[in-house]
Amino acid sequence: MVATTLAAALAQAVGVDFEVPDGGETIPLSGFAVVTGFFSVVGIVIAVALLRWSARPAKRFVWTAVSLTAISLVPPLLAGANTATTTALLGLHLVPATVMIPTLARSLRTRTD
Repeated sequence: MVATTLAAALAQAVGVDFEVPDGGETIPLSGFAVVTGFFSVVGIVIAVALLRWSARPAKRFVWTAVSLTAISLVPPLLAGANTATTTALLGLHLVPATVMIPTLARSLRTRTD
């Protein structure tokens, strides 16, 4: 959450407005923290479920998390925001993925693989 919020603050500092035309709202920095926290918890729940019900939880988790990350890149492309906002949002989807996916996959490997 911290890494994503800091990256969003940095993007804002260099001029990204995070205004999404669908509704004309600007995404607040706290929104990045809340959404990142929520989906990090979802990732943890998926990891725990795979640990319980999968013979290869780390491998399944990586495939699932990477697939969900790829799907999460679609909404910023469809939101109709300017190029800077769209690019920043795409990058901000990748920040927590690069932190959470390897961390959770590593924890699943140490228990079972």
